[in-house]
Order: sequence, then C-alpha cells, then structure tokens
Amino acid sequence: MADKTNKLKARLPRGLADRGAGEIAATRRMIETIREVYERYGFEPVETPAIEYTDALGKFLPDQDRPNEGVFSFQDDDEQWLSLRYDLTAPLARYVAENFDTLPKPYRSYRFGWVFRNEKPGPGRFWQFMQFDADTVGSASPAADAEMCMLAADTMEALGLKGQYVVKVNSRKILDGVLEAINLGGEVNAGRRLTVLRAIDKLDRLKWEGVSALLGPGRKDDSGDFTRGAGLSSTQIEAIRKYFELDQVWSLADASDSKSSADLSRPENSIIALQTPRFVDELKDPKWPGRYFNNLSVIDNFEVAVGSSQVGREGANELREIVELVHAAGYGSQRIRVDPSVVRGLEYYTGPVFEIEMTELLVFDDDAENRKLVRFGSVGGGGRYDGLVGRFRHENVPATGFSIGVSRLRAALRAVAGPLAIEAEDKIFGPVVVTVFDRTRIADYQKMVATLRSANIRAELYLGSGKMGPQLKYADKRGSPCVIIQGGDEKALSQVQIKDLIEGAKAAAAIASNQEWRESRPAQFAVAEDKLVEAVREVLARHDVKWG
Repeated sequence: MADKTNKLKARLPRGLADRGAGEIAATRRMIETIREVYERYGFEPVETPAIEYTDALGKFLPDQDRPNEGVFSFQDDDEQWLSLRYDLTAPLARYVAENFDTLPKPYRSYRFGWVFRNEKPGPGRFWQFMQFDADTVGSASPAADAEMCMLAADTMEALGLKGQYVVKVNSRKILDGVLEAINLGGEVNAGRRLTVLRAIDKLDRLKWEGVSALLGPGRKDDSGDFTRGAGLSSTQIEAIRKYFELDQVWSLADASDSKSSADLSRPENSIIALQTPRFVDELKDPKWPGRYFNNLSVIDNFEVAVGSSQVGREGANELREIVELVHAAGYGSQRIRVDPSVVRGLEYYTGPVFEIEMTELLVFDDDAENRKLVRFGSVGGGGRYDGLVGRFRHENVPATGFSIGVSRLRAALRAVAGPLAIEAEDKIFGPVVVTVFDRTRIADYQKMVATLRSANIRAELYLGSGKMGPQLKYADKRGSPCVIIQGGDEKALSQVQIKDLIEGAKAAAAIASNQEWRESRPAQFAVAEDKLVEAVREVLARHDVKWG
C-alpha cells in the first residue's frame, strides 16, 4: 500500500490566480486592442525586467532596514536589495535615465506586463496583476496630459465600452492648495499629507465614513486590522469633506453659459441649445433640464477653494488648459470630467492625475438570466510625475503617463458579458488531432501532422496510449474541430477519414441509440490523402475556426 503521509499538497498561494487557455486568449485579444490604440497615438514599445534594484523603485517603499512592505524584496550575493516591480512607471524612469542621451525627447513609449504588490489580498485584489502603460517623458506641456485623457477614452471605446466609463481628472496641486489652507503645508507636514492623499484615494471603496476615520485617528477593517490615520481635527476633516462637493456644477446650455445652478428662469432656450453639436458630448441629468456638467465651472470652484495658494492656482490653470484642449478635440464631460475625488495613492505624482472609472454597469447574476447594477470603480489611472526621472539625474525631467489595469478591466468586461457569453468566449478551438490507428505507422501519421502544420493549420499527433475511443474523447476535450483517421483500408485506397467533431456533436444530439450512431457515423467522410489540407480547411471555414 502506498504511503500517502509525505505527499505534497497541491495548493495555490493566496493573492495569486491560475489562468486557463480561454482567459489567456481573451486577454491577448484585449491587449492587442489596447496596443493598436497606443500605437495610433505614436507610442512605441519598450520592455523592462520584472526585478529592479529596490532604491530605483523610489518613494513608494517605506524607510526601514528590510523594505518588504508594499513590495516583494530579497538580497543578492552582494547584499544589495532587489524588488519585484510594483508598477511599470518606476522601471521606465530608471530606463530613461540610463539611456537618456540616446532616446528622442519627448520619449513616447508603451509597455505591458505583470506587476506585484505585497498588500493584503481580497476579492478582486491580487499580489500579481497585469498593467498596460503609455508615457510621455520630456514634455511639461499640459497638452501631454490632455493627450493621456483622450488616449484613455479612445482605448475604452475600442474595447466596446462607449457610454460605460468616464475619465476623471484632477491635480495634486489643487489638493496641496486645499491642504495648505487647513495648515498642512510645508515639508514638516509631508508625511501627514501623504496619509491624507492615500485615505482620499480609498473614497470609492470605503465611502466617506471610512475615509473620515482614516483622516482622523484611524480605521479598523472587517478583519480587525487597524490602520493608523492622519490625526486631523474635526475642522480640518470638514474642510476636506466640503472640497468633495465642488463638482456639483450644472450650467445652462445657452449663449451666456450661466454658471448659476439656482437660475432656472430660462429653461426653454437651454433645452433647445443642449441638442446642438456644441453639447453633444457633455454630461446631462434629467434633474437639471437644459443644463450640462461644466468642467470649467468646477475649476472656477477650485480657484475659490485654494484661496491665495500659489501651487493651488497653478493646478487650476493647468486643469483649465487640459479641459480646453480635450474640448477642442471633441471630448466633453460625458467622457472626460474634472473630479475633486481623484488623487492617486502613489507619492510620485506632482500635478494632473487621472482615473478611468466604470460607470454603473448592468451585469449578469450567477444564474445568467437576471442582471443588476454594479459599480466597478477604477480600472486605470495615472498622472504627471515630474520628479521621478530626475532622481537619477542632476536636472528635472517632466513626464506624464497612464496605466490600464488589464486584469481588473478584464473582470469588468466578463461581468458585463455574462456567464453564457463568457462560456462561449472561453471555448477556444483546439488543434486538428491526427489519431493513431496503427502504432507501427507512427511515421505516416507524423507526416500528416507536418503537412497540416506546413499549411498553417494547427495540428498535433495523439501521443497517448488509448485506442480510438479514448483518442476521440481526448480530441473532444481539447475542443478540436476535427480529427484525422487512417486505418489499413483507407491506406490501401490512399484516403483518410475526416471526422467533423463540431457537426458531429450537433448530429449526435438527434440520434436515439448507440447502434444508430455507429451505423450513421455522423459528419465523417473520406477524402484522398493529397486533398487532406483542402478538406480540413473547408471544415475550419464552415465553423469559422480561427486560432491566435
């Protein structure tokens, strides 16, 4: 009797996930769509390794002897700390600095790959996930930031999500100005400001109650873990709460473009004006007839909130230019919207910041029949990081970029599609399987496989030990469109049998008995050996079989 006491248990570490062939194929198609949009904007590909020197990854890491919070780290033989990359931006900054003299400026690049975060895993939160980034390094112009917003919008629409997303824009400088106004300015408060920013960045997930706790003494989550807060006073917390209300601006759509949300004296003209091309891409709300969400008016409110803060006013001016540029290109508040809640959690952002947020989506329940509204939140983000490349050089190098969370966006797309559509999407076609009828003729069968492969048809030779029944079951499990069979009789006639498994499954459903099935041999036919490729192509074309 076998000893089972020392057998290893097959188990997957928490925070990680396996992926099957269907999901890999769907992700590949999604990546190709994103790549096409990025290249249309003139970005070129670059790859950086998954491991970097820890000090190159920057301020995201805590200042302690073993930098293992937030990232996965280890020491090499020289006792230097190395870390798995936590995003694709910090490695790009190192790459640009190292190759600065040979790269064109501005340098426009894109890259995608796995990143790793040593954070507490949970539903939809993993240690390893995929991102797809685009960055412009070497341009301080708000036009570069505006382009990132338009790139994000065009990518979402290329993925078939028109009307189901919004690109939200803000500026770290605006928030810095607001924090200055509540006595949190200066280097001495840098740590508290970062704690405040990271708390605000969780607004979508924790709502105001959770964020308020993090702004104050701290918050205990459902598992009992306690996160220390920023320690702000109730007056300071209230000032931040009011800041989040600055985006409630619905302007009249008429020639005067009134900014007063209380003036509803002329709704007739505004309702008519709202139908003109000028307002076609602006956000409307039935509660405000004749009005639209006015990005510029939100910025006016920001200017009031930052008061005399110079950095706050700089942020407002940059946002105004971004809004004017995207509007000139035809992107209104329906797609690109100024929002005070966008801050981004990483410390290296210095100016405009962006997020792609999925609007409320009508997704399928598990029963594949009923649907419900779900908020997925952010599926991408980015911003300006003018100090990151400069850490390696004696000069400031402006940069801005955007990152799409491929894994998270893929989950949203699957939820919208529903279980039945997912099953169809994940059902990828396997190869054509050449069966082994006579094991003394393996060379003949291998030659058939080579012939199919030379014709760019995906094919394989059955390498198992089973007879014909298990071979057909194997091909069916692989999702093969058809199998090739050649016994002694077919060989004598220089023929092969082709069994169309897709058509055969349909025909078999209408056959009552095994005997009838054996006699009818549904969807099976003979062709001459030299017509093998042509006949297989006809089967593939009949069922629209495509690989890749």
